[in-house]
Parts: sequence; C-alpha cells; structure tokens
Amino acid sequence: MKIKVGFGFDVHQIKEGHPFIVGGVQLEHHAGAFGHSDADVLVHAICDAILGAANLEDIGYHFPNTDMKWKGISSLLLLKECIRLISEKNFVLGNIDAMLCLEAPKIKPYIQAMKANIAEVTGLDVEDISIKATTNETMGFIGRQEGVVAYAVCLLEKK
Repeated sequence: MKIKVGFGFDVHQIKEGHPFIVGGVQLEHHAGAFGHSDADVLVHAICDAILGAANLEDIGYHFPNTDMKWKGISSLLLLKECIRLISEKNFVLGNIDAMLCLEAPKIKPYIQAMKANIAEVTGLDVEDISIKATTNETMGFIGRQEGVVAYAVCLLEKK
C-alpha cells in the first residue's frame, strides 16, 4: 500500500464585526477571521495538507481569491472538492491532525462539532480527526488577537 503525508498551513486576519468560522462552526466572539471565502483557517489548512499529499498544488491554485465563484463560500465545500480531487487520483484520506493557534476564544467547547463537520465532508470517522488548540502566550500578531493560524497534517492511502 502506498501512503502519502501532507502538511497544510493557513493564517487569516481577525477583524471586528466578522463572523469567526472554524471547522464549519461559528464561534461566539466579537471579531472573526477575514478572507475571500468564509476564512475558515482550520479547513483551509486541512485542504492544503490533502492537496499537498496528493501533489495537487494548493488551495489558492484550485480556489483563487480572484474568482468571485468562491466569495463567501463555506470552506467545507472547498474541502469536499479536495476529497473529490484526491479520489480521482485513487487516494483515500486516512486521518487528519490539526492545530489552531489563537488567543481567544477558547476552542475546546467547539471541537466535537468541528470534528463532526469535517468527518461528514471527508467520510472519516471522528476518531480519525484530531483538533488541538494553543495560544501564542500573548506574543506577536496572534497574541495581540490580530490573526489566527492553523496547521494540519494528513495521511493519504492509495486505493
């Protein structure tokens, strides 16, 4: 069996008055991530990990922020398209391990819903999706709550 590992990274500005969507869940917070789509930093990092493992370029290649087709779209739909793309190359997703880095809000109350959303789109069992969070100890743009970062790795298996 052939396996491939992918790594993804994403970062978005946090701006007052924007919804904060992470893992397809709207977080209760006064500010949110800003971007062309729904700015779901977690799902974007997962998409890049999946695309990278399959050697299919990156999220910007498939869903450019210059294309109005993707304006405001749910990133879960982008993830669904990434799963379709890897299936065309005879890959299946084995697991996801992701890390969020932000000061606020606390992510723990939302993790199970995020995992459920991602599992539904990817076909994975929630036990094959790990989502963790940390802060930046008040340092830098993350510490000042000006941005949010996500990292993700995944495993693909050839059918």
